[in-house]
Amino acid sequence: MSIIVSVKNLTRNFDVSKPWLNRVIERLPKRNLTAVSDVSFEVEENSVYALVGESGSGKSTIGKMIVGLLNPSEGTVEIEGVNLATETDEDKIETVRSDIQMVFQDPYASLNPRWKVRDIIAEPAEAQGEATEGLSEKLLEQVGLSASDANKFPHEFSGGQRQRICVARALASEPNLIVCDEPTSALDVSVQAQVLNLMSDLKDEFGLTYLFISHDLTVIQHMADKIGVLYLGRLVEEAAPKDLFENPQHPYTQMLLEAAPRMDGFGREVEPPEGEIPDPINPPTGCAFHPRCPIAIDKCSAARPQLEPLNNGRVACFRAGDA
Repeated sequence: MSIIVSVKNLTRNFDVSKPWLNRVIERLPKRNLTAVSDVSFEVEENSVYALVGESGSGKSTIGKMIVGLLNPSEGTVEIEGVNLATETDEDKIETVRSDIQMVFQDPYASLNPRWKVRDIIAEPAEAQGEATEGLSEKLLEQVGLSASDANKFPHEFSGGQRQRICVARALASEPNLIVCDEPTSALDVSVQAQVLNLMSDLKDEFGLTYLFISHDLTVIQHMADKIGVLYLGRLVEEAAPKDLFENPQHPYTQMLLEAAPRMDGFGREVEPPEGEIPDPINPPTGCAFHPRCPIAIDKCSAARPQLEPLNNGRVACFRAGDA
């Protein structure tokens, strides 16, 4: 199966320093926040690659770099073999950009309240100079809404219906890759299931590839073909859902799974996670998780573990696989 997204050594830093004059007067150094640090993974065509982790782990930043909303500080992102940050051939850039769409987290903020639904959905196709006659009505029916909804405004819909409109807009340009940034987190549980099932059906119908970003492990387990676990901007484990949920190798992944709600978990006692997430402006040396890790050794604070193959996945832990 061909690779549609290739991410190599991806890093993104943000300058969070005070203004220059304040730094001079207060004698403060510049401060950089590392949101993503040396992340590498690949997404196969017609598959779902999921990124999971706590808030602030860098999931959304990676998604924005993949679609081109942010440029990497270091490393590369190649979509269909093209690096949008360095490519000079305008035709190649235009072709690849037309193959990418994004579904955002908040369905209330991602639709223009002044536009009718017909115009919102047709906009990506119009931007590429394609005919849009009847396109919005067709796509609305494909996402489970009525063609007559094309004449309405976004405020006339519920949250779940708005997210369906967002999905319809993403399909308008016939993309190969859709980056889904927490697409169901603002919805209640029953509507979440409807939207997820819709997205799964559309993937099979149109041969789509998803990069799915979420902090909800139950959603990830339902949708993903492969899961990447992020901690403080670093990819610490990667595996298929069955392997990850049945035999997690990294202590952070184990902690996430232990803390997740379970149907058979009534009455079980789970110790709360140790410590707090470190400051990304001043991250720990070595493994970023070592201050909270129950099995950390001296080496963990001295050197950063690399993401190495283990069993059927990859893990960045010096003690992974220890009996």
